[in-house]
Amino acid sequence: MLQSEALLNHDTRNWRGQWIWTEGSVRDIRPGGHTMALFRRTFQAAGGERLTVRISANSRYRLFVNGESVSIGPCKGDANRHFYETVDVSGLLQAGKNVLAAQVVHYVGTEPWTMGGISGPISIWSERNGGFLLDGALTDAEGRKQEELHTGASWRCVTAEGYAIEPSGLIQWLGGLERVDGSKLPHGWTHPEFDDSGWPLAVSFAPLRNPFGERVGWALQPRSIPPLYERETTFASLVRAQGCEANELDTLRGLESASVIVPAGSKLWFELDAGLLTTGYLHLAFSGGKGTEFRIVCAECYEPEASNASKGRMKGVRTMSKGGKLVGDPDVYLASGAGTPESPEVYEPFWFRTFRYVRVEITGGNEPIALHSIGYRETGYPLEPAGTFDCSDDELNQIWRMSLNTLRRCMHETYEDCPYYEQLQYTMDTRLQMLYTFHLTTDDRLARKAIDDFHSSQLPSGMLQCRFPSMLPQVIPGFSFYWIDMLVEHYRYFGDIDLVNRYRPAMLKLLDWFERYRTPEGIVGMLPYELWTHFDWVESWPFGAPPTQDEGPMTLHSLMYAVGLNKASGLLDAGGWRDAAGELRARAESVVEAINRHCWSTERRLYANSPGTDDFSVHPQIWAVLSGAVTGDDAAELLRRAFADETLPVASLPQTFASMRALEACGLHELAFKEWDRWRLFLGLELTTTPEIAHGTPRSDCHAWSALPLYEFSATILGVRPAAPGYARICIAPRPEGLSWASGTTPTPHGPVKTDWQFDGDAFTLRVDAPTGIPVDIVLPDGTRWEATGGETIRAACSL
Repeated sequence: MLQSEALLNHDTRNWRGQWIWTEGSVRDIRPGGHTMALFRRTFQAAGGERLTVRISANSRYRLFVNGESVSIGPCKGDANRHFYETVDVSGLLQAGKNVLAAQVVHYVGTEPWTMGGISGPISIWSERNGGFLLDGALTDAEGRKQEELHTGASWRCVTAEGYAIEPSGLIQWLGGLERVDGSKLPHGWTHPEFDDSGWPLAVSFAPLRNPFGERVGWALQPRSIPPLYERETTFASLVRAQGCEANELDTLRGLESASVIVPAGSKLWFELDAGLLTTGYLHLAFSGGKGTEFRIVCAECYEPEASNASKGRMKGVRTMSKGGKLVGDPDVYLASGAGTPESPEVYEPFWFRTFRYVRVEITGGNEPIALHSIGYRETGYPLEPAGTFDCSDDELNQIWRMSLNTLRRCMHETYEDCPYYEQLQYTMDTRLQMLYTFHLTTDDRLARKAIDDFHSSQLPSGMLQCRFPSMLPQVIPGFSFYWIDMLVEHYRYFGDIDLVNRYRPAMLKLLDWFERYRTPEGIVGMLPYELWTHFDWVESWPFGAPPTQDEGPMTLHSLMYAVGLNKASGLLDAGGWRDAAGELRARAESVVEAINRHCWSTERRLYANSPGTDDFSVHPQIWAVLSGAVTGDDAAELLRRAFADETLPVASLPQTFASMRALEACGLHELAFKEWDRWRLFLGLELTTTPEIAHGTPRSDCHAWSALPLYEFSATILGVRPAAPGYARICIAPRPEGLSWASGTTPTPHGPVKTDWQFDGDAFTLRVDAPTGIPVDIVLPDGTRWEATGGETIRAACSL
């Protein structure tokens, strides 16, 4: 169901659930005062009944039915879009006693916002009060109501007194890590047989609505993306250990029951390897051992002993455990001793963790503890790639797989810049991740949600926030143009003009923001100081912008504005707003004229980073080509000089996509292919994901903007792209530089495109299977063009 259809069908007027919380729900909010509340509702069933529930919470919940986890949410939203999930739990009901149980964490969003555990995770929207909502009624097989189970006075709840979140400077954007005292928690509370008679009744503090249209709870909307998957997974290997025999500890990784005894008062530690960087819910099972302390550190890689999280990271070969260490802050759990071998105590952090390696440190209490297992449930967006790639260069094949793992790890309820440190959805990153996704699958639900997320971030001025959802507003003006790219590219790949038209007013309002900052000379002037001027993580650029940013206007802002105007005009043309489209094109022409008049250096024969300065980089040259400020042979000659000039700062990984498009526009394919040398270096470092940057020491080892091969290998090496909106026409223009053969599959809304090309000496042959009836434009490497129609295998050849 499309998002707009879901909203049309959304109606809560017949809901009976009320927002509930623990006693004293109107709480004294203090920094760091996060609360975990536990809710239960028991009921009887004869057998064969049906139950569908709708659930939401502030801030996050996990719902259990008879001890089985069935839903986690709500999906990330904001103050005006608070999501709920709908789940059919009928298959988990049993004859006799049943229980609905919910674990809810309320993050305190203090003002002004303070990162690091005091205010909670930035990307999870939270209001002042905690709250839990469930709407559902037990019915018989014919749909007759048997019992109402809506949240209200019939529910019981307690506060989990042993739960706390402690600040972490390393992952401050995620709100910190846990410290949990198991002796203060009820064990077995998600199961029907648990005795909750001593729990107080929940307090109802808000209905869903009032008759005057005043918001008394949260602005509910149905979840627009599928649930994240959770898949039970074992660690690949034990790396090293101290304090216990390694072969004993290694049994804990298995799915079969095991037991390793840790004597009272003893200490041991061990480190596990997941085999590749991943995201998941860690869990440890144990029995006995009251007072035993577990400290669990998740890390992306091994780092040299000299590496320091606060004073300077050092990273080399990521698997080098010898002379290395795992850097990270710990989750801490104190065992209650309540577990038995038959019913072990289990610790699982509430939020998923990101790791390749996990270190577990155990300090024994006053009695022995038996360790039974350690594992994790891998989690992420249910991406099901149909796009494939294979070629004669095995390093490129490895890079493709590395890039795919990177994208997977950066897709959850939003696209994410990085899963370990921030889990924030940025416009620059997301635009690229959407494109990568489009070459893997026709599932565009997360992309649609991302477009809507950033639309919801728009400020009254017209500017978009650069990351959203986010409790802490942030604006990078140049990033806002990537939202227009999202609209352009979604239309190109899916042909949905209704989606474009829905966001047209916001797009025009955004462009008008930049128009207001144009100087009498016609370029975009200096922008407000409180905004972050950022373009790329260039090694010599402080905070991601040229050093002249405080001396005058940034040429890149004008160039990006011209590109944005031209792209927006194309969308307006497609939607029938031709007069407005013409106005935007005229604006773009005047901006380009002003750029050529004021930003071009006749002495250096380059575009300066700021008008009238002696500060240059490759970036304005790239965007000058993309904006049409320079064209034809002049553009190709400009890029050749810029890329050959070793004094110019070059584009880092996130700007390589723009670099590729400019080189492609000028026919400089051989320069574009050389860019992959930077990715080849990642293989030697034994990375399993692509990092944030290629120079120096990257903070993040998993950054999805660097998964560029997912697009380039499909769209350029295989050469498959839409030639008309929604792949109503397909273009196949393979670029074989440096390879002897390549093959793969590209998904389209009409079916897959299978491409296979190879060289035999100088003879190039191409074979294509395209969806039946779809026109196909073939462009061979020698420039030969011809048309075909999908249905039967298309064959073409040329000599080079």
